[in-house]
Amino acid sequence: MDTNKVGHHISQQFDRELEDIRNKVLVMGGLVEQQMDLAIKAFSTSDTALAEQVIKNDSQVNAMESTIDQECMQIIALRQPTAFDLRLLIAVIKILTEIERVGDHAKKIAQMAIHLAVDSDSVDSFYELHHISEMTKAMLHHALDAFARMDIDGLAEMDEADDDVNREYKGIVRQLITRMMEDPRCIGRSLDVLWAAKALERIGDHSCNIGEYIVYMMKGEDIRHTKVSKD
Repeated sequence: MDTNKVGHHISQQFDRELEDIRNKVLVMGGLVEQQMDLAIKAFSTSDTALAEQVIKNDSQVNAMESTIDQECMQIIALRQPTAFDLRLLIAVIKILTEIERVGDHAKKIAQMAIHLAVDSDSVDSFYELHHISEMTKAMLHHALDAFARMDIDGLAEMDEADDDVNREYKGIVRQLITRMMEDPRCIGRSLDVLWAAKALERIGDHSCNIGEYIVYMMKGEDIRHTKVSKD
């Protein structure tokens, strides 16, 4: 962790502003992690009340994104930061968008949970999503933890984890297509599961994007169209 880059300005107020921004991003990230956990639980247990809670809380995620984004822009305008400080603020603005989109996907999963609960007479464990949900939750947590520690060690493995998620998603697609061909009665249920699986796959992508912006913040390198270096 390269903590020497933060908190050494002549203006202590500027230090506090930057630290406050970082803390608010982590609070927002924690909320979205909770949203994801609740959405997956609602989906797997057909808990419509839990799903409604996720949908309701999405407005809080959106509000946090707007507030933090505005604060970043204000700091840039008033402080005219350079070097690492500027990269930090730019990275935060980008990361906010990725976190908000993860929240959107959690909301989609919750919406699918309600739809399935209404159309189904029995609770379905939706075993197809168990593995991919654990994989993507781990990716998101890893990315947010890297931001909290301001440490890019371990981010090189994010691409490999994303490849694993993509393979898992393709396997779910093949499984669901086969089931729909064998039994047309399960087409509706299978399509909803497929949309939920796609939302989880996209959460993995957004987690990778967060990792890429952290690398930019710490090293000044744009790796969005390359692989994270293990050096």
